Amino acid sequence: MALDKTYKLVPGTTVFDSEQSAKGYHLNQFCMSLMTAENRAAYLADERAYLDAWPLREEQKRALLDRDLNAAMREGGNIYFLAKWGATLGFSFQQMAGSMTGMTEEEYRAMMVGGGRSVEGNRIDHAVLEAAHAPAPTAGHATVTGAVFTSHVPAIGAALDHGKTDEPYWRPVFEGYAYSRTWERENVPDVILLVYNDHASAFDQSLVPTFVLGTGASYPIADEGYGPRPVPGVEGDPDLAAHIAHALIREDFDLTLANEMAVDHGLTVPLSLMFGDVEKWPCKVIPFHVNVVQYPVPSGARCFRLGQALRRAIESYDRPLNVQVWGTGGMSHQLQGPRAGLINREWDNAFLDRLVDDPAGLAEVPHLEYVEEAGSEGIELVMWLIARGALSDVDGSGEVEVKHRFYHVPASNTAVGHLILENRPRAEEPAEKE
Repeated sequence: MALDKTYKLVPGTTVFDSEQSAKGYHLNQFCMSLMTAENRAAYLADERAYLDAWPLREEQKRALLDRDLNAAMREGGNIYFLAKWGATLGFSFQQMAGSMTGMTEEEYRAMMVGGGRSVEGNRIDHAVLEAAHAPAPTAGHATVTGAVFTSHVPAIGAALDHGKTDEPYWRPVFEGYAYSRTWERENVPDVILLVYNDHASAFDQSLVPTFVLGTGASYPIADEGYGPRPVPGVEGDPDLAAHIAHALIREDFDLTLANEMAVDHGLTVPLSLMFGDVEKWPCKVIPFHVNVVQYPVPSGARCFRLGQALRRAIESYDRPLNVQVWGTGGMSHQLQGPRAGLINREWDNAFLDRLVDDPAGLAEVPHLEYVEEAGSEGIELVMWLIARGALSDVDGSGEVEVKHRFYHVPASNTAVGHLILENRPRAEEPAEKE
């Protein structure tokens, strides 16, 4: 079912939604560049040359050169960003607003003095609204086909990158993913929504967002102090990401939307474990960052509900895509303080048991238990509950099948856990014999 976007029918109005944002990203970033005197002077000295230095479509450049704000809005411009451009040219806000209505600045000011534009005659035509609510034919919809759960230990990435996978220390870890690489080759999705936490790479203490959805077209590999990992950059899916953003925010999940973001080992190590050494990742990836570094962090219950909303969002997308949701991080580990090196095999394996058989109950485990039993960094496991909530057995519409389970200690400072669950249609119960 397509999302309700009837706000697009309000006459004379362009609502700046996630689709418009994606369309106008570089246009609006150009406007932001004009917030320094040096850049304003450079733009005014040669507008065309300055515009040509930006990856703008010709239609966007023409709208600015023609001083056509309506065209700029159609091309994804937002009025608050475009105001920076207007200010550079010496336009007042009333002058800019008047130009979009066909009025001079004086005429527009007189209208505002007279009480402004009346809403009468400027509402949605009811016939148009009824037509918009008529069901539209679709060629299918996206489907969540399965979930992958895995640790994302940075040392695993280093072992892969430096050819240490056959060393006695590392061999048991990588043998635990041999089945997984075969399974993933046989089940390559169109898109992976990969839940991970940034490790002070893209986000520092100047900005601590709880949930970040990557809405960009691509994501570079972060330099975490040793240089970027020698792995491919990540191709995103801005259209599906914009759809997910719209759906989740409508369900009251507050998201930060990132059009630009470097991705670190939290995202790249799982891709390497599942796909191996490749020149290009075989599918698109939508990054989904969760803050589990600075408290307060989201509860397991909230993450589980987010996963359920995420599946609804994905499966309301009107393109027949195969989507996997991956939850990463953990298992038990502590990287700081006198308890550094803490591992709890019993708790980890009980977590895996409950993740399969009792995810709703597992979602109620409080933060204190994660920290006390699984170590301060074991709190990363709440991210697995997002992926688990996205499977069909949670709402009773389907079943899950365990395809693979693996656990090993240690990988550097961490216990490694791994699980693959596939969504299955619910089996019909046999009819009772008379």
